[in-house]
Amino acid sequence: MAETTIEWTDATWNPVAGCSIISPGCTNCYAMRMAARLEAMGTEKYAGLTRKSGNRRVWTGKVTLDHKALTVPTRWRKPRMIFVNSMSDLFQDTVPAEFISAVWKQMAAAQQHTFQVLTKRAERMAALSRKLPVLPNVWLGVSVENSEHAFRLDHLRQTSAAVRFVSFEPLLGSVVNANLTAVDWAIVGGESGPKARPIKQAWVREIRRACRVHGTAFFFKQWGGTNKARSGRTLDGRLWDEFPTTCSQVNASL
Repeated sequence: MAETTIEWTDATWNPVAGCSIISPGCTNCYAMRMAARLEAMGTEKYAGLTRKSGNRRVWTGKVTLDHKALTVPTRWRKPRMIFVNSMSDLFQDTVPAEFISAVWKQMAAAQQHTFQVLTKRAERMAALSRKLPVLPNVWLGVSVENSEHAFRLDHLRQTSAAVRFVSFEPLLGSVVNANLTAVDWAIVGGESGPKARPIKQAWVREIRRACRVHGTAFFFKQWGGTNKARSGRTLDGRLWDEFPTTCSQVNASL
């Protein structure tokens, strides 16, 4: 468990490490660079998770199941919002259903926290969620980077969850008229880092408009770019830090 500067959460928890590239949103994933650094520092958990491809590191497809990390949230008494597997994807095929069930048991045992689980493997999440208890402190979400991957929203609607959310980050294209029916929360952000691809203001406004139509909370995370601090995170002169209405941190008045 680690504190984080991610604007929409308080901490990260990584019972799984490692992933694979499945769509354009994965191309410049920060977690690949971070995993390579951690391996170079001798962190055993990240050994063999990336390989060199040209002048960058990419996932090998290998994952590490960190059984020792499972009980960490129950030992952290102060309530936090926790992003689950910032260095991986809980619902990728290489993570056994039994391990996902073990993660669920720990989240159920740590009711003081709110857990945010985000995946690109939306179909598997929908299928497995029907076999797992719906926990009031667990939010389930999907990543959608452009209109070609908006189908993940359909699987999200089929997911059993107390709160459903979508992360349009990195937003790489228009998702105009995105169907946010039954989606409680939308996060939007531009890509950041040395090879960041551009985001257009019109794309962000399209999503904000869809949020208003469907009653979805809208959170604008960042414009991104090579210097995300300089580009900032204001849209039309203000911050947009809305959270789902079930959350005590609702700030829809911003």
